[in-house]
Amino acid sequence: MANHDWMPLARPMSGTATLAVLGALVGVLLGVGGYTFFYAEGLSYLSTDPKACVNCHIMRPQYDSWQKSSHHAVAKCVDCHLPHDFIGKYVAKAENGWHHSKGFTLQDFDEPITIKPGNSRILQDNCLACHRDLVHEAAAETGRGDEFTCVHCHQSVGHGDRAGLGGPRS
Repeated sequence: MANHDWMPLARPMSGTATLAVLGALVGVLLGVGGYTFFYAEGLSYLSTDPKACVNCHIMRPQYDSWQKSSHHAVAKCVDCHLPHDFIGKYVAKAENGWHHSKGFTLQDFDEPITIKPGNSRILQDNCLACHRDLVHEAAAETGRGDEFTCVHCHQSVGHGDRAGLGGPRS
């Protein structure tokens, strides 16, 4: 029988060594994650400050045009683009954060940036919530289908010139 004591990998690690390796891996993951969260200004995304939306340079045209829009004095980004209930808002923020971080890391986002169908529904719901008294008859009309959205006709209201908000692509 051959003695294989010279093969350190052939022996199972002790419980202490396994915990040390696992602890080091967790530490590296937390360190990289923490640095990324800090570098990406992660805490700002938990706020309602519109400046958080321009942490990524691609949103600069939307932010700049919002500042000149009719909605600037009455609505922030979150008022139009996120559900108003606590859980829905943070679920949408988490989903959007995932999609944005993936898109910017892999550089596979649309330019100009375009709204996803789920976010388009949130936007439509928020338009109707704020303007229900003005549009209740138009919103109640039948036969318009899902393609009828407020931004279909009013695509420049929140951001000025077309900023990927919906309506037909030109």
